[in-house]
Amino acid sequence: MDVHFLTWAITIAGIIGLLFFDFFSHVRTPHEPTIRESAIWSCVYIGIAILFGVGVGVLTNWTFGGEYFAGYITEKALSVDNLFVFLIIMTSFAVPRIYQQKVLLVGIAIALLSRGLFIAAGVVIIENFSWVFYLFGILLFWLAYSQVKGGHGDDEKDEADSKLIRALRRVIPTSKDYDGQKLTTKVDGKRLFTPLFLVMVAIGLTDVLFALDSIPAIFGLTQEAYIVFTANAFSLLGLRQLYFLISGLLERLVYLAQGLAVILAFIGVKLLFHALHVNEVPFINGGEPITWVPEIPIWFSLGFIVLTIAVATVASLAKTRRDARAKAGVTATTDRDEH
Repeated sequence: MDVHFLTWAITIAGIIGLLFFDFFSHVRTPHEPTIRESAIWSCVYIGIAILFGVGVGVLTNWTFGGEYFAGYITEKALSVDNLFVFLIIMTSFAVPRIYQQKVLLVGIAIALLSRGLFIAAGVVIIENFSWVFYLFGILLFWLAYSQVKGGHGDDEKDEADSKLIRALRRVIPTSKDYDGQKLTTKVDGKRLFTPLFLVMVAIGLTDVLFALDSIPAIFGLTQEAYIVFTANAFSLLGLRQLYFLISGLLERLVYLAQGLAVILAFIGVKLLFHALHVNEVPFINGGEPITWVPEIPIWFSLGFIVLTIAVATVASLAKTRRDARAKAGVTATTDRDEH
């Protein structure tokens, strides 16, 4: 895929423009978004991402278009999973709802920058060292195992976030109370950072860590730098609105971690198959490519990812509904016994 420098420049300028628009039209004035506002703008950003993918398919070919959509859906699902951690951090810092938009937008900007750097490094490494596909595949298997083992909201994850917060507080002199949406304040004549600045740093650091699973995952679907970058960028744009739209739904997605584990493991298999096709490792088949290993087509990858997310979502909602009914039944029985 030959992408002209001007195309790169226009795309990056457009993404930066959307971030500035988001800030000046929604975030600059502190407020808690309504469900209606969040739903409308979530649909707008998803619509922009879909139109971009259609444009890629029409202007190049639908192989690249399919790679974009597979990457976008995977990155979006991983971003939703990351919202659990954002929710924990926001709760730990007791961030007022009216300021959470600003924190999330700054986190998204940091994520775009860090992932851009990771992608640039990844492209250079892949072009010069094809054996890195083996490492990416093994990493995705480990991440899939971690998803199944960890899940959401467990004590280990909470403890990890608490350690991060304590470490940041030791390094960054921070006031105890918020001062509106200011990042610094004066306490007893001493200039200190506010907890709002601290939570932005925490969100930014976690975004950098999230890149460690998102970048290998999308490189397993496409090695085109332009598609990798744009799929990541459009999955992050609109994440702020999505946070407020589904924050009440997050705890109901009990099988999302398992669904993501299946997707990461699947992409890990796809990566290893590709690694064998371009093999240059001397102790594997004498350093020669292994051509009999099947290449998984992008249409199959896209269908598998969509189906897995759909099954995980439906199963999660069905389970939480059953649990709620069972709990209501136990409560009703207890009330009758008491009377």
